[in-house]
Amino acid sequence: MYPTEIVIPMKEELTEQGFEELLTPASVDDTVAKEGTTLIMINSVCGCSAGSARPGVLMAVHNSSHKPDRLTTTFAGYDIEAVRKLREHLLPYPPSSPAIALFKDGQLVHMIERHQIEGRPAQMIAHNLIAAFEEYCN
Repeated sequence: MYPTEIVIPMKEELTEQGFEELLTPASVDDTVAKEGTTLIMINSVCGCSAGSARPGVLMAVHNSSHKPDRLTTTFAGYDIEAVRKLREHLLPYPPSSPAIALFKDGQLVHMIERHQIEGRPAQMIAHNLIAAFEEYCN
């Protein structure tokens, strides 16, 4: 598990912008099962999280006319049990962090894996998400 003093500022980058933390397996199950749309950002300490994933997610949320009903996050390597439970909902995708998932009415409808984040600018991640928001978020 990563040290708290390293993780907290990275968590706050999202929570201070209205993202709710999913800290337990039950909170993951409850949130994913809700009606409507839920964005889940699997946060991590890697450089691609800071360089493009977190900024891209925030850019998408702030610049889209359609937004998910819920903005949520959990932290790989820190919120261990919650991430493990979330990964069950993300099958058949392999474990990936960072990663960004969009659920609609309990079904995974859009997924951005680490290999789609690495080496790409935040703007590209944002455009990808905005397109998904336009398609799935009413």
